[in-house]
Amino acid sequence: MQRPSPATVRRLILVLVLALWEVVPLTGVLPELFLPALSKTLTVLVQNWAEYAHALAVTLYEVALSMAIACGGGILVGALVGGLALLRNLLLPVFSSLYAVPIVILYPIFTAWFGIGSESKIAFAGIYGFFPVMLSTAAGIGTIDQNLLLAARSMGASVPQQIARVVIPASIPTVLSGLRLGGALAIIGVVVAEMLTSSDGIGYLVTRYRTVLDSPRVFAAILMILVLSVVFDLIARWAERRTLAWQTAGRRERGAQIRARSLAAAPATA
Repeated sequence: MQRPSPATVRRLILVLVLALWEVVPLTGVLPELFLPALSKTLTVLVQNWAEYAHALAVTLYEVALSMAIACGGGILVGALVGGLALLRNLLLPVFSSLYAVPIVILYPIFTAWFGIGSESKIAFAGIYGFFPVMLSTAAGIGTIDQNLLLAARSMGASVPQQIARVVIPASIPTVLSGLRLGGALAIIGVVVAEMLTSSDGIGYLVTRYRTVLDSPRVFAAILMILVLSVVFDLIARWAERRTLAWQTAGRRERGAQIRARSLAAAPATA
């Protein structure tokens, strides 16, 4: 008997979870206060779509800017730290130690600096996602073949050119893994910050309706957060697959060129 593919198993698990979400509350196993039925959650989401769409737009705005800070700053700093021995020895242990600190305890500092508006949430989530991107980029650069950098320097490439044309492309797999984790943490950071101090956004809706024990509206907001996270993960996986295909094609092409040169040089050697 042929085993089902992993994709089929994942779909079956998703269908089972959704079915249990609908059936368990209706049977009374769990009170609606703890878990409203999926149909009721979707009904609330449709009936109040304008409110949830506005909150989602605010959250997406904050997530986009925080990802720009986390990913852009993380790649730039990680390339500098990983590519320069002096900075690597001085700063990499410091960043590794800071990454171990629960950043959420520092959120009151961000509110004191930037207020309770979107600025504090963007800065907090950007820093929250910055560290994994930076550390992954620095680690990826450590695996680069030094002959590539030597060849670039011998052709007169400056440090920015080495980073842009050698360091970052060669460390793309590790960088993408860091981007995936950093982007997910940026989403978490924005939602958590909205739940703590905010007057708008999906996280604010979770806190607002939780305080009045309106479970269907709470789960409607949670459902939107889950969908946002899944969409981001799918986009990140797609980017990883495209990059992997590009790198595999590049390796095949380089291998073919090496074999062609070897065959061309064989008669001359003979």
